[in-house]
Amino acid sequence: MTNNSSQSFESLFSQFGENYRWFAVLTIGIGAITTAMSSTSVNVAIPPIMGAFGITQSTAQWISSGYLAASTITMLITAWLIESWGIRRTVLGALALFSASSILGAMSSNIELLITSRIIQGAASGIFMPLATYVMSRVFPPEKQGTAMGLFGIIVVMAPALGPYLGGLLVDAFNWRMAFLLPLPMAIVGALLTLQFMPEREQSGPRARLDLFALSTLSAGIFILLLALSKGQSKGWTSDYSLICYTLFVLCSVAFIRRQKQASKPLLDLSLFSHKGFIPAAIVAAVFGAGLYSSFYLAPLFLQNIQGLSATDAGLVLLPGGIMLGISLPIAGRLADKISPRFLIAAGIFLFAYSCWLTAAADFRTPFIIFTWWVIIGRIGMGFIMPPLTVASFKHLPMEKLSQGSGASNFIRQFGGALGVNLCAIYLERRSSFHMAHILSEQNEGNQQSVFAVQQIMPYLQQLGIDYLQQIELASGIMGKEFYRQAATLAFQDTFALSALLFTLLIVPVFFLAQKPR
Repeated sequence: MTNNSSQSFESLFSQFGENYRWFAVLTIGIGAITTAMSSTSVNVAIPPIMGAFGITQSTAQWISSGYLAASTITMLITAWLIESWGIRRTVLGALALFSASSILGAMSSNIELLITSRIIQGAASGIFMPLATYVMSRVFPPEKQGTAMGLFGIIVVMAPALGPYLGGLLVDAFNWRMAFLLPLPMAIVGALLTLQFMPEREQSGPRARLDLFALSTLSAGIFILLLALSKGQSKGWTSDYSLICYTLFVLCSVAFIRRQKQASKPLLDLSLFSHKGFIPAAIVAAVFGAGLYSSFYLAPLFLQNIQGLSATDAGLVLLPGGIMLGISLPIAGRLADKISPRFLIAAGIFLFAYSCWLTAAADFRTPFIIFTWWVIIGRIGMGFIMPPLTVASFKHLPMEKLSQGSGASNFIRQFGGALGVNLCAIYLERRSSFHMAHILSEQNEGNQQSVFAVQQIMPYLQQLGIDYLQQIELASGIMGKEFYRQAATLAFQDTFALSALLFTLLIVPVFFLAQKPR
């Protein structure tokens, strides 16, 4: 391999011919797949991580929400990175940071270090989607960019679909730490391809200054909000701790908004929200992100903790749904060019809400294949929301605002995902506590079901040669685990039902979206 410090897209086309654009797609695609896969592959490792470190849902959700929040922030600085350092250094730096944080996660000796590694992983991951959009716009002519992005979108969607299954294989074969190392081989391949096929910095002038104040206030505001929500249950929602967090969040938000209004090149162009239809599209994008990522988070927990499936089997349940999501995306994309985005988005919302409603009836007896079909219905719904939502978001934007609109839409969707995972985990924990308290309040000598269950357990313990007092202690422990499973099952059902309700209400802002394709 030979490298040229002056390489540009033009010189690479001269060197490799028309085939170069596919080399570029492969290179940036492997980088995106590497990071996208990690967004879901670690989710199947969360139950054993919770057991290893003795943590609750409100802490465990940081493994997912911290990753999403960090990726949300770095999405907004990708343009600055490309302009200041070039595509090659940006990709190599992101892959190096991602790989180092993956190793850190695998070696973590405490939950704080593990969550930190996930936040760093997310920061590296957030760079790739806007970077891929930029590369596609440079290597494909305008009339072929839509097809290229559609193909690329399928590839990137398949990565999170495969993540839980591949991660589950490693967790079951080795331990949860191996799920962090899953993307490393692809990261190495991606780095080698980047050295060959990605251009250096094209601008020759001085590097632009990054607005560190805006970046700091945005980062602090997002993480303070998530921290306030995750600690609200234990600290108290109106405690001094929570009130201080709320105040700091408001101050950071006000400072960030003021800075963006004054900046000539804002990280987030707030003028987008003055264009007709963008606000309802933003609401749909936020709730869509919340539904997408919270379902990726909740389903493996339910399958492993309630149904007792292995990490591999839990990933296998989710795999067909991910494949159907990849298949439905190009179909919805073609339809979005012909019919009203409202109709497609409404249909997708109905399918996902229906999937959540069906899942709200799931318990430990729900058959493997039935749960798989419920997931498939929801993923098809997701596929019918994504392309028409993009069309509706950009319908009323002027051409010079499309780039900022794309970045803002991605930001809103990812932020919705982080907030959705956070709130789902909090609600799940609260409902678990509520149902556990209710179940325990009914346990007395007059509860015939509990007495009968203990009577069924005692003979088995007696056959094992265990003395009477130990039989009572063990029987009580077994009943305690059963009570916990019942409470957790009811809490999952409540959470899935709430998701169905919220997605159904999402129909309202859909009516305010653009009616016709751009």
